[in-house]
Amino acid sequence: MPGMTHMPGNVFLVGPMGAGKTTIGRQLARLLKREFLDSDREIEQRTGVNIPLIFELEGEAGFRARERGVIDDLTQRPDIVLATGGGAILDPGNRKHLAERGTVVYLETSVDQQLARTGRDRNRPLLRTEDPRRRLEELLAIRDPLYREIAGITVLTDGRTAKDVVNQIMRHIRPARSKRARTPR
Repeated sequence: MPGMTHMPGNVFLVGPMGAGKTTIGRQLARLLKREFLDSDREIEQRTGVNIPLIFELEGEAGFRARERGVIDDLTQRPDIVLATGGGAILDPGNRKHLAERGTVVYLETSVDQQLARTGRDRNRPLLRTEDPRRRLEELLAIRDPLYREIAGITVLTDGRTAKDVVNQIMRHIRPARSKRARTPR
């Protein structure tokens, strides 16, 4: 979003579950020499329980309230790479904080790829349903426009290695960094 002020060095990864936000975020942080944070892991650390239990005890609304506070807190830190939960962008405040406080990268992923990557994962409360494919299609229909609304960079991850995706992100980020610093790279 042009004209917005960005925290120097912040990169925020958004996208559906199974897009590879955590894996790609870790590699990206290592290359950029930034701290890596994962909003879901941060919620689990702060509460002392896993996300499925938060959903069970507090419902999705309770989880989203916790997520809102964590996203606000983490996006104010300088020089981080943050992997967000797939539904973090549902909250207008989260979208605002992400868009204004760093470079947002949307890791676009097909439902087929999501199913392949999340099929055996029991830590996904929204997939505890008779028809996970239909659920993922419904979630993507709602969330895809919101991811695109705040993304400065969109990268398709289907059938690609994490290293390949990270390299593509770096090609987008490096020119912006070198222009600010006004030094040749």
